[in-house]
Amino acid sequence: MIGLAIGAVTASIISFRVGYNRRKIQAEAEIGSAEQESRRIINEALKIAESKKREALLEAKEEVHRSRIELDREIKERRNEIQRLERRLVQKEEALDKKVEQLEQKDELLNRKLKEIQATQEKTAELHKKQLEELERISGLTVDEAKQYLLRNVEDEVKHEMAVLVKELEAKAKEEADMKAREIIATAIQKCAADHVSEATVSVVPLPNDEMKGRIIGREGRNIRTLETLTGIDLIIDDTPEAVILSGFDPIRREVARITLEKLILDGRIHPARIEEMVEKARKEVDNTIRQEGDRATFETGVHGLHPELVKLLGKLKFRTSYGQNVLNHSIEVAHLAGIMAAELGADVNLAKRAGLLHDIGKAVDHEMEGSHITIGAELARKYKESSEVVNAIMAHHGDVEPSSIIAVLVQAADSISAARPGARRETLESYIKRIEKLEEIANSFPGVDKCYAIQAGREIRIIVKPEDVSDDEIVLKAREIVKKIESELEYPGQIKVNVIRETRAIEYAK
Repeated sequence: MIGLAIGAVTASIISFRVGYNRRKIQAEAEIGSAEQESRRIINEALKIAESKKREALLEAKEEVHRSRIELDREIKERRNEIQRLERRLVQKEEALDKKVEQLEQKDELLNRKLKEIQATQEKTAELHKKQLEELERISGLTVDEAKQYLLRNVEDEVKHEMAVLVKELEAKAKEEADMKAREIIATAIQKCAADHVSEATVSVVPLPNDEMKGRIIGREGRNIRTLETLTGIDLIIDDTPEAVILSGFDPIRREVARITLEKLILDGRIHPARIEEMVEKARKEVDNTIRQEGDRATFETGVHGLHPELVKLLGKLKFRTSYGQNVLNHSIEVAHLAGIMAAELGADVNLAKRAGLLHDIGKAVDHEMEGSHITIGAELARKYKESSEVVNAIMAHHGDVEPSSIIAVLVQAADSISAARPGARRETLESYIKRIEKLEEIANSFPGVDKCYAIQAGREIRIIVKPEDVSDDEIVLKAREIVKKIESELEYPGQIKVNVIRETRAIEYAK
């Protein structure tokens, strides 16, 4: 039994060894075939790489050959170009040398001619000097005396011709323009009649009795100090019976103070807290009045689309005066006048009214900002996107700049018409007297003036000239010279008529 087992094991070992050897031989054969295949693949790859390398080298050599040929061609072309440039430079140098030689020849010729001219001038000057000496000997006048004589004669002739020409031109212009201008202005004034309210820089508040003055002053003056501090207005409580005077430069503050004081007097309770409350109410009331007045102005003139701030500034003009003329009413009147004249001339009526209404808008804030009301008004118009025609009309309505459109000319004329209307403006006695004296002083400063009189409240000046010193032709020029000097040296509302009179009298006595 054991022997069978051993035999079986031995058989198994022998069969395993035989199978192992067979598989080993087969594996070695496969490895050998694989190595042969790999060597074959490597050899083929090396052959392919070698052929690719030879092809790449051939292409590189061909490319280098082509590049060398192209470079040689470019070098040849550039060399040819350089040779052409060198030939041109040589030619230019030769041409410049020739020109320099020609210029030197011309310079020599000019120097010779210059010497000849100088010699000729010296001879001419000598001859001229001899001629002048001979003329002076014959005429008995020196050169300066002869010049003065000729200049006087020419000046007299020119003055005469200028006067005649001015007369002719003025007559022609008046014939063509007077009638039409009168019709347009008369129509405008006829259609726009306006009332004017005179206001001052002070306001008077009536009191029910003199006892109220003490209540307004308050204990140790606390009430009046509070009122003055809150409103910025001075209260003058003097011996004027049953009245308090409010004094201040700002008309809106003065109006706030007036309304506050009237409300306090009606209420009867006057103390600092109540004063503060009434001042606030008065300010709201004045602001509301400003808005209403601005809306009224735009409604009356038919000017729409204004910026709300411009409308508010128009309302502020209600509390401004110029020579006693209410500025808002004046602006409305100018708008109407400009619109009427624009309609007569076929211009833009709405634009004329708009420019007329805004022409004095700068006066609403000229006490708060630096500059004239013209400059401030133009800046405000630009700020709130008004047209260039409106801005130019604002700047030109006092002649500070040249009008660039017919609208600016119409606003200028309408402003003068409104200001010059009798009763439209008033001024203080002192400034009126100074203006009259200055007017007569300007007229008397001209030679040939005998007497002058300012009449029509300074709207006209009559000047009597000496007939032996001023001719009929010269009085036209004399009037123009006086007008120019008045315009440059004197400030006045409206216009001034200059009337120059020359009178010759022949007096004889029958005996």
